[in-house]
Amino acid sequence: MRKRFAGMMVIGLMWLAVLGVPGVAAAQKESANSIVITFKDGHQQSFPVADVARIEFKPGPGVAKSAESGSETRGRQKFVGRWTVGDGNGGTYYFTFGEDGKATNTVEGGGRGSWTFVDGEAHVSWENGWHDAIRKVGTKYKKSAYAPGASFTAKPFHVTDAQKSDPI
Repeated sequence: MRKRFAGMMVIGLMWLAVLGVPGVAAAQKESANSIVITFKDGHQQSFPVADVARIEFKPGPGVAKSAESGSETRGRQKFVGRWTVGDGNGGTYYFTFGEDGKATNTVEGGGRGSWTFVDGEAHVSWENGWHDAIRKVGTKYKKSAYAPGASFTAKPFHVTDAQKSDPI
């Protein structure tokens, strides 16, 4: 008798799964298009995603303000400092990336520019229109040079090794 009852329960549960429990599908559909916030006291509030224009997280007391998340800040930090890079003709020169986003190089007496951290890479735009990307390829870093007007997704003018020389 017990086996028969267990068998009937399994069959019943399977039918419920196939037919669906009223309201569950509607709740799942609603939750798929909404954001739910759970407050410290445990109550929740749901907002339709279509109504949300922006979500901001403000730092608490004693937390430094940053436009980047912690992991991005740490990732960005690994590029700050001096880099030895190839010039595409067998020679080398140096890039220096500052924490403030400013960049300098030693090409033909020196150049200035600015750099940003994008998708795990350092993207540098120089005053003369050229731009470079330093990215990790396997276990090494490579510098890709792009001519003025080319995008960072275009085929590079040349690719050379890049090695961090020292921090600032």
